[in-house]
Amino acid sequence: QVQLVELGGGLVQPGGSLRLSCAASGITLEHYSIGWFRQAPGKEREDVSCISSTSHSYTYYAPSVSGRFTISRDDAKSTAFLQMANLKPEDTAVYYCAADLFLCNSGRGTEGSSRWDYWGQGTQVTVSS
Repeated sequence: QVQLVELGGGLVQPGGSLRLSCAASGITLEHYSIGWFRQAPGKEREDVSCISSTSHSYTYYAPSVSGRFTISRDDAKSTAFLQMANLKPEDTAVYYCAADLFLCNSGRGTEGSSRWDYWGQGTQVTVSS
């Protein structure tokens, strides 16, 4: 049974930082791309970032987070990370990680959220003073 568990969300002031983690079980993470998505209240889910499987060496960032967020992975620990810096109130959302064997391996970003195979339950990030 595949399981993705996000941790690290919370309340942070504008300009602050958070590090989200996505722990995977039931899959060999090195073969999978990892995507991060977010959904704010009343809005559609949007992509944030993705990192290809280890053999492809590709990362993607949405323009709204480029230069502030960093995606990484530690296959030995079967965990992916999203380091978020200089957070803004508009970053407030539930953040989800997802895994897929094929997406984010070909230089086309996340290609949307609908085709990702496995999802975590989400973690709330609130940026407010």
